[in-house]
Amino acid sequence: MPTLNEIRSTFLNYFDQNDHQVVESSPLVPRNDPTLMFVNSGMVQFKNLFTGVEKRDYTRATTSQKCVRAGGKHNDLDNVGYTARHHTFFEMLGNFSFGDYFKHEAIPFAWNLITKDFGIDKSRLLATVYHTDDEAFEIWRKVGVPEDRIIRIDTSDNFWQMGPTGPCGPCTEIFYDHGDHIWGGPPGSAEEDGDRFIEIWNIVFMQNEQFEDGSMKALDMQSIDTGMGLERIGALLQGSHDNYDTDLFKALIEASANATSVDPYGDQNVHHRVIADHLRSTSFLIADGVMPSNDGRGYVLRRIMRRAMRHAHLLGAKDPVMHRLVPALVAQMGAAFPELGRAQAMIEETLLLEETRFKQTLDRGLRLLDDELGGLPEGTALPGQTAFKLYDTYGFPLDLTQDALREQGREVDTDGFDTAMAEQKAKARAAWSGSGEAADATIWFDIAEQNGTTDFLGYDTEVAEGQILALVQDGAATEQAGKGDKVQVVLNQTPFYAESGGQVGDTGELKTESGLVRVTDTKKSAGVFIHIGEVTEGEISKGQAAQLEVEHARRSSIRANHSATHLLHEALRGALGEHVAQRGSLNAADRLRFDFSHAKAMSAAELSQVETEVNAYIRQNTPVETRIMTPDDARDLGAQALFGEKYGDEVRVVSMGADASSGKGMDGQTYSIELCGGTHVRQTGDIGVFALIGESASSSGVRRIEALTGEAAFAHLSAQARRVSDIAADLKAKPEDLADRIKALSDERKALSNEVAQLRRELAMAGGSGQAAGPEAREINGVKFLSQVLSGVSGKDLPALIDEHKNRLGSGAVLLIADADGKAAVAAGVTKDMTDKVSAVDLVRAVTPELGGKGGGGRPDMAQGGGRDANNAEAAIKAAEAVLEG
Repeated sequence: MPTLNEIRSTFLNYFDQNDHQVVESSPLVPRNDPTLMFVNSGMVQFKNLFTGVEKRDYTRATTSQKCVRAGGKHNDLDNVGYTARHHTFFEMLGNFSFGDYFKHEAIPFAWNLITKDFGIDKSRLLATVYHTDDEAFEIWRKVGVPEDRIIRIDTSDNFWQMGPTGPCGPCTEIFYDHGDHIWGGPPGSAEEDGDRFIEIWNIVFMQNEQFEDGSMKALDMQSIDTGMGLERIGALLQGSHDNYDTDLFKALIEASANATSVDPYGDQNVHHRVIADHLRSTSFLIADGVMPSNDGRGYVLRRIMRRAMRHAHLLGAKDPVMHRLVPALVAQMGAAFPELGRAQAMIEETLLLEETRFKQTLDRGLRLLDDELGGLPEGTALPGQTAFKLYDTYGFPLDLTQDALREQGREVDTDGFDTAMAEQKAKARAAWSGSGEAADATIWFDIAEQNGTTDFLGYDTEVAEGQILALVQDGAATEQAGKGDKVQVVLNQTPFYAESGGQVGDTGELKTESGLVRVTDTKKSAGVFIHIGEVTEGEISKGQAAQLEVEHARRSSIRANHSATHLLHEALRGALGEHVAQRGSLNAADRLRFDFSHAKAMSAAELSQVETEVNAYIRQNTPVETRIMTPDDARDLGAQALFGEKYGDEVRVVSMGADASSGKGMDGQTYSIELCGGTHVRQTGDIGVFALIGESASSSGVRRIEALTGEAAFAHLSAQARRVSDIAADLKAKPEDLADRIKALSDERKALSNEVAQLRRELAMAGGSGQAAGPEAREINGVKFLSQVLSGVSGKDLPALIDEHKNRLGSGAVLLIADADGKAAVAAGVTKDMTDKVSAVDLVRAVTPELGGKGGGGRPDMAQGGGRDANNAEAAIKAAEAVLEG
């Protein structure tokens, strides 16, 4: 009996041997179809190949595609656990031809695999074809299917369309007859809804294109799209009529039974089935980057998780259960889908966090439900206001309440629930309007209220499709924008990061079938991402699908700078102390800036230590890991909260670097662990290199580091190396000898400077240039007075000259004026025996106004001042003489 893993391998190997490219499953969040919440069929990732928009280097492909149907029109959630074949998560085995082979090859491929490789009894098989598809009918007859088991179907069940317009074509399906002991009739009969005849494979012949006027023409490239559910064919090949009776589900059900100590196949089996199914969908969604939230894809994930958790509660589980089942799932499916193993820690933590929080409210919510039901007549619907209270206060989605009541044969007054929801939204809008935000900010609240918030896909992709939900110009909504228009675009999903947490917003391109927008910035308000840009080609319209592509090189540089900031933060704490905390940051494409609490400038040794340590952890090239947990749990692990960030009940925790002595992280050996919602490199080595280029004061008690990473750092360091090389050449020294050479030159310069100063003083004492001898003193009012105007002497030389003149004079006063390029410096000195008769300060203050200056100061025996104009030196000397004359 083949296992599901063996069946998957057999399928893929069969088509591999028939020249098909084995293509990995795409993520569950569709990157190329904004109309889908989740990938729900195998052809989704190939949509653009079928339409001719995209080309690849193969024309045949085969996949085992992960699919989820739990939201929107493809929603099997309510039936899961209660039927034999409904799942929220399933695998779709498929083979595809993009203009290569067609009906004459596709039907034999399917028939030979099923009857030969899988060994299914031909007599149990029948086929359906679209009622006008004589070609497919003939092919089935030729491969050996009797005409009475080839059924013509004239409904849309056997005619596939991608949409109202576009590629389409007839289908052919393969059914298995489980025998007349099971009720049901063949397809097309009145009893077709029974379980006797089960569809196991569907082949779409994509041969036409449908137009708006209803006309249809043959496609130039005719293609094949097939799908066979792994769970259905697995049940059949394992001799069962029930998907949950396969080896994979048995392993998960038994894991659930072991965790809850409840018989796996007793009268509570339905609870185990729900848990097993929901374990798969929640784990794969988390592995593909979806996190539980209150809107969008995250809301659907939370609904699935909480539905499983309620069934665990019904089994009597007192403690969280779901996270304990993840290893069993990884053991079953991890080899085929390695992303499960890579994300196992995050899956377990997310499930544990969600179930812990949910169990805290579940008992209270169920008590409220029981109290309300106790006062209601038998069969009466639960009031909508009560259902809304369960949702609003206890986090019970409406469908979870409906699921709980289903077992009691009751319903919910959904109209009343909708009324209560509308009242809450009105209150929220009024609160937003009065919150002090900019007047036009309410437009973003309105958009969020009408369309929901934006799903961010950018943690693991830079390219995706989105649907334009709103266009805004000059603060007002518009339906269309044309070339040259400045516009703000809101989409249902985006890979563009919106500015927050110090990380700048992304730039790139937004392209529709009719126009192109150059996105120059991305911001966020009321939960919607606002793509700011200009229409550079054609026009764009609300409702259009758009190809979104982030500017890769810029995003890569931003990521590197952001991750380096985390390493820098930790290195600063190690070098300066635990008091260091972030006080602001900028993570741009060309640089990073980090403000932190510290009272004084860092020394050269400290800066060198920090730079060296950051580069050491970059060279470690360890993975950068992200987990989801509560802020308290994150802090318990040693995580640093970033300044200015507001944290909700759940946070992203980013860890990088290995340090055996840190005591931080899940393993106690994590170097840096911080709460952060930004984008980061996958390995620390992706940062490249870190160059610290500046440290300065930002504000009182806050210092600022500026740095570069990657190519910018390399360019900076290369430029520095070139400058060093040029200087070494000029100084005729080796680069490694530059420090000694520069010190020698500095010492030489200092000695020469002192020598020049001494020569200037000697020249000045001798009378200066152009004077025959030293100045002569004259007596004024009993005081010997010596004055001199000097050139080629700086103001700082004057005090020494004053002292020498005073020594020569013995008793009296000296006034010296230095003429330096027309500006004047003045100094006056009085011997101590004369300070009771005249003050040097008075002399300077009398002189400076004549030189275009003001004031001056010093001591009675020595004072200095200056002015703008040395041409009035003679008038200045006369002013000093006037002071002496009294």
